[in-house]
Amino acid sequence: MQTHNVELTQLGQDQKGPTEQRSESVARTFWRYTIPAIAAMMVNGLYQVVDGVFVGHFIGADGLAAVNIAWPVVGLIAGLGTLVGIGAGSLLSLFRGAKDPLQAKAVLATSIWLLLILSFTTSLALYASGSLLLDLQGASGEVLRFGHSYLSVFGWGALATMAAGALPMLIRNDGSPGVATRLLILGALTNIVLDYVFIVLLQWQLAGAAWASVVSQSLVGILALSYFCSDKACVRLSLSGLTFSVQLAGRTLVQGASGLVMFLYFAFITALHNKQLLTYGEPLHVAAFALIGYIGVIYYFFAEGVASGMQPPVSYYYGAGQIEKIAATLKLACQVSLSVGLAIVLFLNVFPEAVVALFTQEQALLDEAQRGARLHLSMVFLDGFIFLAAMYYVALDQGAKSLLISLGNMAIQVPFLFLLPQQFGIDGVWLSVPVSNLVLTLIVAPMLWRDLSRLKRSSVSNN
Repeated sequence: MQTHNVELTQLGQDQKGPTEQRSESVARTFWRYTIPAIAAMMVNGLYQVVDGVFVGHFIGADGLAAVNIAWPVVGLIAGLGTLVGIGAGSLLSLFRGAKDPLQAKAVLATSIWLLLILSFTTSLALYASGSLLLDLQGASGEVLRFGHSYLSVFGWGALATMAAGALPMLIRNDGSPGVATRLLILGALTNIVLDYVFIVLLQWQLAGAAWASVVSQSLVGILALSYFCSDKACVRLSLSGLTFSVQLAGRTLVQGASGLVMFLYFAFITALHNKQLLTYGEPLHVAAFALIGYIGVIYYFFAEGVASGMQPPVSYYYGAGQIEKIAATLKLACQVSLSVGLAIVLFLNVFPEAVVALFTQEQALLDEAQRGARLHLSMVFLDGFIFLAAMYYVALDQGAKSLLISLGNMAIQVPFLFLLPQQFGIDGVWLSVPVSNLVLTLIVAPMLWRDLSRLKRSSVSNN
């Protein structure tokens, strides 16, 4: 892994000028952005899986359950970073495509201020009410103790978590997807090493897992910021230009809102699952849910990588008026995301024990996690389509529609999460996500097709 001091010639391979990107083929441009994005996301997914392996084997079921109880809050912190990264990143690409460097610099400076403001506010909120959020999910005993120690570390490190999520997205939209990928790989590898040091050697338990994450995220944030201060960045950050624009902040928040809502969706649904699993089951089922989450995160991050890789070229094509390339890019992204999702569902149904056994050797937990994975992840490939649809609207500067998709995901799933367990018990909890994904897809797919067709017709009439 190389840091921001990578050779200029290597960075030049990542950075494409406007003329070069206009003439490059759709597939080549798509893969040039998507492969680094997928690689970065998959490495992030891998380190979370390794994190789960350490917790499962060295702390046990209570540790797994505690991570899942605390995750809704940690997910909110990460979501705020994603909000800034997606919102500012899409604007950065739009202004680069429109050849407006002054506005691009203003977007970058405003995003830094937003990270500082949001992280400070979040730290204060966690200090005041972090424990209450764990209590509301029904945590008690060792699970509550572990969860509190885990969450308190992220309260101190909120800025690191947000910056590590946002700044690599901005680097990718600056035309250096390879640099962003290498930074995230460095952070992931650092996290894995520190997991071993803090959990196994120093025996800091769940606090060790949290510190491993915060320290590695701090490293990513510092190196990413130094990239924008160097002459290797297309859009450079300077102290004299570090101004805050209320207008651009508002546009950033609107554009990135879908990313935050997606994290809010995951956080809220995770908390609701935890509550329902403890209502209809026991802490063992929450631990099983945590294991299923570690399994599912591989595809979630893959699909997010495809969506993140799709966004910069689609934003650029939109700014440049190349509508046919937008449709071709979206089609290619859907083919990649759906095919991999279907392959994962097939693998989980054929070899479930091989996957679950990576995290635990407790037989009761093994049995429940296998059954839950088959049910809960049966429609996971539709999550990939939903991610792509939301990111498509972000890329076209239509943040409101992207936000609507994310809010719809939450609104549709909640009723199923309450109704299905009444009929099917624990199995009803596992089935709520796949059923709601199917319903939402039946709504979003026609909307996406209609809007894309309208965009094509508008392009033809303008020409």
